[in-house]
Amino acid sequence: MFQDFIEIVILAAVQGISEFLPISSSAHLIVISKLYDVRASSILIDISFHLGSLLAIIFFFRKDLFNLKNDKKLLKLIIIGSIPLIIFGYILHSTELIFILRNIEIIAWATLIFGIILYLADQRKINQTISTNLNTRSIIIIGLFQILALIPGVSRAGITMTAARFLKFNRVDSGKISFLLSIPALAGASFLGLKDAFNSSIEINITIIISVVLSFLFSYLTIRFFLNFLNRFSLNLFVIYRAIVALILFYIIYF
Repeated sequence: MFQDFIEIVILAAVQGISEFLPISSSAHLIVISKLYDVRASSILIDISFHLGSLLAIIFFFRKDLFNLKNDKKLLKLIIIGSIPLIIFGYILHSTELIFILRNIEIIAWATLIFGIILYLADQRKINQTISTNLNTRSIIIIGLFQILALIPGVSRAGITMTAARFLKFNRVDSGKISFLLSIPALAGASFLGLKDAFNSSIEINITIIISVVLSFLFSYLTIRFFLNFLNRFSLNLFVIYRAIVALILFYIIYF
């Protein structure tokens, strides 16, 4: 029981921290589950982690989300930007092609390649903002880039921020665009997970509740940290981290 609790804490931390940083939560969770015998992992616990992250982003941006009723344009753009990921995510999940991508070699190369692309995108100096520059064209481009996040290692946060930076949005607003698009993405992941869970026995217990709470806490703290970070620093730290992770995985795979 104690070992399961420790595993829940570790997995919740990995989910909560890596979900909103440009380092790929799915890659980290897959690598951990493949390299170690994680007993606590299950469909329902995975759903709990996603639900915790979803609740955290909703709670953090509660004022912005409440104001969406007066900002129909931004609400429409969030919906439009989320459609490509929802469609392709459902197709890959229903055909089970998504599981083919859960490969450490794919994760290693995606982590490195899209880390380099993130670095190149982050060099843009021109600052555009959500309030004045986000439009249908730009959100469709970001939404199409977001499809790549279905490949573990790419990072949903990373690829949406990459697209936004290529489109000349400043770092903070690139982060906010990524956060807003994470709400439909996490809701969709939770829905697909629940769909799978209904095909098996569902048992809500204290472990599930703890998973939601811990994921919420780690996610909320990460969101606060990351927005403050974006105000002061470039994304180079995460690019370096991705390169180190990729090199470690290459060593595991090829040596």
